[in-house]
Amino acid sequence: MSTSTPFHELSPQRVVDAIESLGFWLSGEPFALNSYENRVYLVRDEEGGRWVAKFYRPGRLSSQAIQEEHAFLAELEAAQVNVAAPWCDDAGNSLHEVDGQRLALFPHLPGQAPELENPDHLFALGELIGRVHEVGRRARFTHRAQLVPSIMAEQARETILGSDWLSQRQRDSYASVAKTLVATLARFDDAAGAALRVHGDCHVGNMLGRDDHFALVDFDDALMAPAVQDLWMLFTAQAPEERTQQLSEVIEGYEQVLPFERGELALIEPLRTLRVMRHSAWLVGRWEDPAFPRAFPWVADHGYWDEHIRQLEQQRLALSEKERWLAGG
Repeated sequence: MSTSTPFHELSPQRVVDAIESLGFWLSGEPFALNSYENRVYLVRDEEGGRWVAKFYRPGRLSSQAIQEEHAFLAELEAAQVNVAAPWCDDAGNSLHEVDGQRLALFPHLPGQAPELENPDHLFALGELIGRVHEVGRRARFTHRAQLVPSIMAEQARETILGSDWLSQRQRDSYASVAKTLVATLARFDDAAGAALRVHGDCHVGNMLGRDDHFALVDFDDALMAPAVQDLWMLFTAQAPEERTQQLSEVIEGYEQVLPFERGELALIEPLRTLRVMRHSAWLVGRWEDPAFPRAFPWVADHGYWDEHIRQLEQQRLALSEKERWLAGG
């Protein structure tokens, strides 16, 4: 199987066969969920139970790294944190290999995404993340990444410049602003050193619930990082007073469980910058997977790269302002 199209043989029948080989009997066809890094399906067993089957992208994470994620989820579930820990077979295995594909099964957690303008939701999410971090700080990952902003940004920069997506004008502009951003992010590397096990990708699509009761799903990007990594994407308001209110609700909820180090708020703009850089690099790096051109056709348009470079320039200015503020200027 080609590593550039790692899922091309994963037909609905192969999905069913792989899951049923683990001792399940399914009713109906698997329903493909909105996932690109891995392939994820919603299935129903013969007793009406609903499961999420995740087929892991070959070559991305080692089996040891995936098992660390699963072990973290088991710890969280044992601590009664609202997560979906993977199903284990009679031998205690949560990661399974069938016909060269690694997969895991998770109980389906129903619900809707939170409303980030709702103070009750923000408080509940802060408390939930605090409970995750309470468990997360008890041990360390040894097979998963640790957040180092400048290194991750440099990897993204090399991916973009190693591709042929940009015109020469765009390449020159991108190379210049990205070099500046990598150097600026390096000044925040030490601030990112107080790391614990975190979810790693806490956007609203990975939070499900109703009223003010939520669960976190998809720990695929779990890593060692400061606590703010799981909080900053909740601060979406543009107006300063509304953003302050969001921050207040989230931190108040978080501190029902753990104290929050306010100094980590200085990492919000660096983390936003890093996410912008890595997202475009991710799209480029996965382009040979046929799912990506279908889902993100605009990446092939020069206009996308002009806009991306503008975003990076905006982040350069935001980081410059943050550095001046930290310096007391």
